[in-house]
Amino acid sequence: MASYFEVILVCCILVLPFLYETSRTFRYHFKFFVYCFTVLLNSALLMPILSLRPRNVKNFVLASWLCHHISTLLGLRWELRGREHLERDRACIIVANHQSSIDILGMFDLWPVMEKCTVVAKKEIFYAWPFGLGAWLCGMIFIDRMNSESARSVLNNATQKLKEKKVKLWIFPEGTRHNTGEIHPFKKGAFHMAIKAQLPILPVVFSPYYFLSAEEKKFDSGRILVTTLPAISTEGLGTDDVEELMQRTRNAMCEVFHAANLENQTYLAR
Repeated sequence: MASYFEVILVCCILVLPFLYETSRTFRYHFKFFVYCFTVLLNSALLMPILSLRPRNVKNFVLASWLCHHISTLLGLRWELRGREHLERDRACIIVANHQSSIDILGMFDLWPVMEKCTVVAKKEIFYAWPFGLGAWLCGMIFIDRMNSESARSVLNNATQKLKEKKVKLWIFPEGTRHNTGEIHPFKKGAFHMAIKAQLPILPVVFSPYYFLSAEEKKFDSGRILVTTLPAISTEGLGTDDVEELMQRTRNAMCEVFHAANLENQTYLAR
């Protein structure tokens, strides 16, 4: 006689595909569960290997090799444009728009191209083990967003080391993620850093996530255009130029963002 566990398992196997196809809400939560569970599992599996060279940013390339397949599981396809700007061996400050936690899946596709790149993240992420510990072993830079003086000190110290080693530093200048169909105003931190270290700004634009909506509980398959724009030099700029540099960068990114949105609408209408 079959055990209760076996009966429940069979029922789940039969019911899950039905719910996945018929319930948008179930599909939304199930996809995020798959995303989070797989990232955590991969982090745990990689921990012994990452520990062999702790705080080495090239660990991110290894992690991306294992994690970029998650996009395939979720039905997401990332298309990179402007690859030549991203693959140059140089230190720079990458600024990208921030729409969702799944932005990191796009980054997993980009790390083999960037090769040497780390990320600025809020310190709370460090405590989300095993992912947080794995990210720390990869060289992620954690800051206390509630303590601006401490955050500036950490970033200033890190920038000099990254500049010497030609490591790219990825920052989301919006601060908080917004999936609202627009790029929100930037915070000045990344641009202060770039000017102080005389490092170029490298804008990266993720096209709108038309397939994702927390309000509608929608998480469908989708195509994301990832566009890397030409680097913006900060050579010779001073603190008085921060506002102009920030607005120039955001305007260029907004233009690409809206163009990509129109392209995706045309693509979907076919």
